Amino acid sequence: MSAIYLIAGMCHFWKPKFFLSITPKWVPIPAFVNIAVGIAEVLLGLALLWETTRSYAAIGIIILLIFVFPANVYHYQKAKRKGKMVIVTMIRLPIQLLLLYWAYTFV
Repeated sequence: MSAIYLIAGMCHFWKPKFFLSITPKWVPIPAFVNIAVGIAEVLLGLALLWETTRSYAAIGIIILLIFVFPANVYHYQKAKRKGKMVIVTMIRLPIQLLLLYWAYTFV
């Protein structure tokens, strides 16, 4: 789980255009939010590595997953409008529930 969040967090810096393209229009200062989410994912991924911080990291991940869910819905809606990657973005939505549950097992 730690590797998933470390890699996902780094991707916010490696591929910012992708994340900015799936950021809903109502999100203020999208570039700042992208960086903040990337930093949060990296820090939470690291915090999962130590038993003393693992539970706090899991709670942070749960909160983060809830906050980024609208971006995943927006990404799906955008894919549906364009007729591209519809199934992948649709499958991503229930996978988010599995990620929530997985994080919860560390609380």
